[in-house]
Amino acid sequence: MKRNRGLTAVIAITLILGLVVTGCGFATNPSGTLAAKEMKMSFNFGIEPKTLDPQISDGVPEAIIELNMFEGLMRLDKDNLPQLAIASSVDVSVDGLVYTIKMKDTKFSNGDPLTAADFKASWLHALDPAAASTFSYQMFYIKNGETYNGNKAKAEDVGIKVVDPKTLEVTLEAPCPFFKSLLAAPIYFPVDQKNVQANKNWNTEAATFVSNGPFSMKSWSHNDKIVLLKNPNYWDAANVKLTVLDFDLVEDGKASTTAFEAGQLDGNYNLTPEDITRFKKDGTLKQAPQLGTYFYRINTTKKPLNDPRVRQALSIALNRQDLVDNVFKGGQVPAFAFVPGGIPDATPGKDFRTTGGNYFIEDIAKAKQLLADAGYPDGKGFPDLTILYNTNGSHQIPAQAIQDFWHKNLGINVKLLGQEWKVYLQSQESLQYDISQAGWLGDYIDPMTFMDMFVTKGGVNQTGWSNAQYDIDIAAVKKTGDQTVRIQSMHDAEKILMTDMPIIPIYFYVNNCVLKDNIKGVLVDPQGYYDFKSVTVQ
Repeated sequence: MKRNRGLTAVIAITLILGLVVTGCGFATNPSGTLAAKEMKMSFNFGIEPKTLDPQISDGVPEAIIELNMFEGLMRLDKDNLPQLAIASSVDVSVDGLVYTIKMKDTKFSNGDPLTAADFKASWLHALDPAAASTFSYQMFYIKNGETYNGNKAKAEDVGIKVVDPKTLEVTLEAPCPFFKSLLAAPIYFPVDQKNVQANKNWNTEAATFVSNGPFSMKSWSHNDKIVLLKNPNYWDAANVKLTVLDFDLVEDGKASTTAFEAGQLDGNYNLTPEDITRFKKDGTLKQAPQLGTYFYRINTTKKPLNDPRVRQALSIALNRQDLVDNVFKGGQVPAFAFVPGGIPDATPGKDFRTTGGNYFIEDIAKAKQLLADAGYPDGKGFPDLTILYNTNGSHQIPAQAIQDFWHKNLGINVKLLGQEWKVYLQSQESLQYDISQAGWLGDYIDPMTFMDMFVTKGGVNQTGWSNAQYDIDIAAVKKTGDQTVRIQSMHDAEKILMTDMPIIPIYFYVNNCVLKDNIKGVLVDPQGYYDFKSVTVQ
């Protein structure tokens, strides 16, 4: 799956992100004369989507596919700033609580008219407790959204009002400086309610799949390929040049790289560390900073992982620089906090990460002492642990390295368990693991996109961890539009998170992919989303 800034901060981030996107060769203005013929491209993400219902899906690959098939009221531009999309205007009340949104006259891919009622029904579906949407909390900014999701209010109490077929009125719980950016997130995309009523499982097969974005689905060969076609009913179809967009679903990183080098793919996102090194050396690699953190979740409901001293020991017994240089090999930045750089702090020109600094240092001697204090001197009596990782990508290799660090430095035994994507996600959601590899990409440029995921019983907490003061700090952020108060509360919350250590940050992401030189106009934002709307093939 967006930005509270003063004018100075907006300018700073716009310049930074503009350099990131265009300077790394991802987004360039189309040039040359385009022939009036079929224009195709193919790109591999390496994952079979768990679901392509935008209100329910919770993975980055799914979000990327949805971004190119759907469109919300707003869409992020090349500078990651929200621009009018399905909305023709957005009027915000003086107190920042009421958004009156006028809509363009648009249609779904099957010709059904898109109305304000489709937006309302889609959003209520995400908030419906029966739907169990992982990202429902992204709608808790809407009045009574959280209470409805918690079975403490009715659907009619939620602050979403259909004024007329083309006007939506949204009332918030408190001012939300980045709400316009949230309106560009997948969970806020509209779904054709007429189609939903006719086809309960509408999002699982191409024959029943209906969307409203630049592309529509032609076919879905599960675990192989999704083929999209230019959507003639898209309101901005005149500016969509691609006629065919193939999303390959090749999980094997080596196989997808072989396909790219053989000319069978135009781009590949699923790269092994070895191929990243090789492509970087020969100048083929496309690389840009990414607003994300690779980390390990800890199941804090299990002994001895319920002891924060044990969790802290596991964290500081690692050597992140060694992992980055010799295992991941992708130019990542070692992480000694959870929120990555690139997000403005309260003071214009300051960065949240730079201001907050590091929260811990690696120290094997201290790690051993912490483990001894917890009752396990030199690892004696410590039960075997298992690291869970998903088999898509190269997560086994770093898991083996971390396994070795913990055995060598702490004297504990760790097993490894690899699971395919859907099973791995279910294991995390149900807390059927000890320690699990994970990653998080921000949904908007504000620390909150990283901080609110660990509130008690949060949909993506998935650690069993709970801290009352942490919950208070996050709640305080959501009750004010005062940037100074908001940012300080999030610094306070991050300190608690990094002290209790229900997660172990490993590194801050870098976006790596390969792309043929004749593919122009791919937008890659800091969240890791690929937007193919403006792509041309030369």
